[in-house]
Amino acid sequence: MGESARIALTLAYDGGAFCGWQTQPQGRAVQDFLEAAIATVAGHPVATVCAGRTDAGVHALAQVVHFDTAAARPLSAWVRGVNAHLPAGVAVQHAVPVDAGFHARYGARRRQYRYLIRCAPNRHPLWQPRAAWVHQKLDADAMRRAAVSLLGEHDFSAFRSSQCQARSPVRRIERLAIATQGELLVIDARANAFLHHMVRNLVGALIWVGMGRRPVGWVAEVLASRDRRLAAPTMAPQGLYLTGVEYPLQATLGCWPPVSVP
Repeated sequence: MGESARIALTLAYDGGAFCGWQTQPQGRAVQDFLEAAIATVAGHPVATVCAGRTDAGVHALAQVVHFDTAAARPLSAWVRGVNAHLPAGVAVQHAVPVDAGFHARYGARRRQYRYLIRCAPNRHPLWQPRAAWVHQKLDADAMRRAAVSLLGEHDFSAFRSSQCQARSPVRRIERLAIATQGELLVIDARANAFLHHMVRNLVGALIWVGMGRRPVGWVAEVLASRDRRLAAPTMAPQGLYLTGVEYPLQATLGCWPPVSVP
């Protein structure tokens, strides 16, 4: 055992295989499996901190985690060694040493999520755990026009969960892009940070516009109201992916630029 060192990991996981990121009494969260696997390699218990605590069903392509260890191990041990003790639904992609001041959550400058919506008349068994499903084609142009009102810094109280524990509802959205790829409609959201359920609630509102259930200007009205009761329902978790987290040393972490999916 040597001096304590801080290691940052980039993870990918299938959200459908776990009850979310954060440790749970039944031990079925990503954090539970990861900490057990790291402890096996390190030879001592560890505590991890992540960039974004994803909900059950939400996927990650570039989740960032840090932990401290007094065990001297090659970086390959924190990747292949840890992976050998993880279930199939989660795997470490990169490991890098970072200084003691690095913090996976509070040190992040930006986070990006991608939401996938399959627009088709019938459900598809392979897409069901990977994308939300709507029965009709969506008006992507109307959704883009509605999304403009969400760009910039706003109070997003109308799009936060009632269980959200953030001190402030103010966030800054830098990018909200909507594209079509065959049957899929792809929404990329980039912000300094997101509130609990914020992306899924924003997507729900944009989908109502895309379906013609609400006019383009309705999204701006909901935003200004700061009233969650006036917005659309929260979209399903399986369409949501954490695709990137940006840090000052992002070039070495392997978590930025955002990973593309599909």
